[in-house]
Amino acid sequence: MARLHLFDLDGTLLHGSSAPVEISRQLGLEAETVALDREISAGLIGPPEYAARVHALWADLTEVHVAAAFEGAPWLARIREVWAEIRAQGDYCAVVSLSPSFFVERLTGWGAHAAHGSRFPAVPFTEPVDPAGVLSAAAKVLIADRLCEEFGVRRADCVAYGDSLSDKDLFGAVPVSVAVNADGHLAGLATHSYIGMDLWEAYELVRSGR
Repeated sequence: MARLHLFDLDGTLLHGSSAPVEISRQLGLEAETVALDREISAGLIGPPEYAARVHALWADLTEVHVAAAFEGAPWLARIREVWAEIRAQGDYCAVVSLSPSFFVERLTGWGAHAAHGSRFPAVPFTEPVDPAGVLSAAAKVLIADRLCEEFGVRRADCVAYGDSLSDKDLFGAVPVSVAVNADGHLAGLATHSYIGMDLWEAYELVRSGR
């Protein structure tokens, strides 16, 4: 049976940062977004409010900014190599993130079979964020179930990779999980733990567990 590997983005594939912080850095608004990241991590605001507030910060955002943020982000090493290996094994890999879809979806170009993020309007913005399209921790599980159906695999064949509170529901829903540079929210939930800068090393923890 094929396996489905589900990757978080912020703090997982991106080391010590988030897509919104990297986007905001291009606009000189990094500090404001780091503060928002702290608020959502502490549970002081929810995903819809977070999305609305970063959308307001990004009034001048262009595709040039987004491309520069993506290229300059602090990615873990060997992401593309891991996804190529997963494909070669006949397995599937997907990214499921609360970050904006226009950033997350770029990862299909690196080999992800699917990439899902919170739905934002096209850049440059001419309309507001629809709160109904903003993902949550619970939504990650629903998307995982849809991907299972699409790829013909079961939850029992899923592996989740994450680092924080937004991954807690998914870690509780699948049998195998890897905490990557994780905070205390995933303590005791993950079947494996990795600290470092190389996704291949994290992947090797579950590579042979077919």
